[in-house]
Amino acid sequence: MSQQRIVDVNERLPLLQSVPLSLQHLFAMFGSTVLVPFLTGLNPAIALLTSGIGTLIYILLTKGMIPGYLGSSFAFIAPIIAVSKAESPEAALFGCLVSGLVYIIVAFIIRGAGIGWLNKLLPPVVVGSIVIVIGLGLAGVAVNMAAEDWTVAMVALIVAIVASAFFRGFLGVIPILLGIIGGYIFAVTQGMVDFTTVAKADWIALPDFQTPKVSWTAALLIAPVALVTIAEHVGHLLVTENIVGRPLMKKPGLHRSMLGDGVATAIAGAVGGPPSTTYGENIGVMAITRVYSVWVIGGAAVFAILFAFIGKISALISTIPVPVMGGISILLFGIIASAGLRMLVESGINYGNKRNLIISSVILVLGVGGAKIHIGELPIEGMALATFAGILLNLVLPKGINEEGAAKESLEAAEHQKK
Repeated sequence: MSQQRIVDVNERLPLLQSVPLSLQHLFAMFGSTVLVPFLTGLNPAIALLTSGIGTLIYILLTKGMIPGYLGSSFAFIAPIIAVSKAESPEAALFGCLVSGLVYIIVAFIIRGAGIGWLNKLLPPVVVGSIVIVIGLGLAGVAVNMAAEDWTVAMVALIVAIVASAFFRGFLGVIPILLGIIGGYIFAVTQGMVDFTTVAKADWIALPDFQTPKVSWTAALLIAPVALVTIAEHVGHLLVTENIVGRPLMKKPGLHRSMLGDGVATAIAGAVGGPPSTTYGENIGVMAITRVYSVWVIGGAAVFAILFAFIGKISALISTIPVPVMGGISILLFGIIASAGLRMLVESGINYGNKRNLIISSVILVLGVGGAKIHIGELPIEGMALATFAGILLNLVLPKGINEEGAAKESLEAAEHQKK
C-alpha cells in the first residue's frame, strides 16, 4: 500500500482539488461555530463572517506558516450569557473585544520574555480545573434546552455519540455537525420546524452587525477567560507543530500565532461576533487527510465569508429547534469538562499533594457554584472569579506544601497492601 501523499503548508493545489478540501474544513467547523451564537443570542451569520475573516488575518499575521482555522470559542459562552442578561449583548461584545486585547498584550510579552512566565502563571492544575468549570458550568443550560423536548434532544445526542464513537476518517471529526443534521431531520418529521422564514429570506443579505457598548464590568467578567483560551491556544499549536513537522513555536513563533488570534477576537467583538479560538476539529482534519496547505484553510475561510452573506443559510440556521442544540450541548459540554480531567491526568497532577487539592477545589466550587463578589462596584463571578482565585492560589501557596506528608502516606499505603 502506497503511503498517503503529504501536501505541505505552502503548497497550492489545483482549484478542483482545493475546493472539496476547503469545504471539508468548513463542515468541520460549521456545527460548533454556529452553536456558540445560537446559545449566546449572537448572530450566526456574523459568527461565520468573523470566523472567515479572523482565519485570513491569522494566516496573514503568521506569514502563511501556520495552517490554523479560527472558530467560535466555547469558553466564553457562560460569561457572555451572564453579561447579556445582566446588562446587554452589546456590553458582552465589549468584554469580547477586550479579551482580544488581552491576547495581543500577551503576544507582545511572549515576544520579549518568552513563555516561561505563562507556564508558571497557568500550570496544568489551574488550566485543567478551569476547563472542567467551563463544561460543568454550562450543564444547566444544556439540560434546560433539551428539556423542551427530550425525544428530539436524545435523537440529536445519540447521532452525535454514534458518529463520535464509531465513525472513522472525516466523518469521525464532524460528530457535532452530524448530530445537528440528524436531530434537525427528526424534528422536521415531528412538525417542529417552520420553513416560512427560509422561504421569505433573500438569497443575498447583509448580516445584522452589532457594535459593542463600553462596560468595564463586562470586561472584568469576560476578559479573564482569555487566560484559559491562551493556554488552549498553546496546546493546539504544539499539536499542529507535531502534525506538520515544523517548529511553529519558534518560526513564525508563538507570539505571532497569539497575535493573530487576538486581532481576530477583537475584530469579532467589534462587529457582533463571538471570540475566536484555534479549532481542534480542523487540526483533526489535517491529521487525517495529511493536507496542511494554508491555501486550503484560506479557501475554507473564504467559503465561510460567502455563507455569511447567503440569507437563506442564516434563516435555515435560525429554524433549528432548541432541543436539537440542547441534545448536542449535553455531549459537547461534557466533552469539555472531560478534556479538563484528561489534562489533569496526563499532566500527572498529584492530589495527594494538598496544594493541588486546594487549588482545584476552590476553582471548581467557585466556578460551578457561580460565586460572586464585588470589588468596589465591579462584580466578579463564576468563571472569572474562579480563574482569578486559581491564579492567585498558585502564586501564593508554597510549592512544598504537604509533599513530605503525601510521600509518607503513599509509603504507608504501600506497606499496608503488602501485609
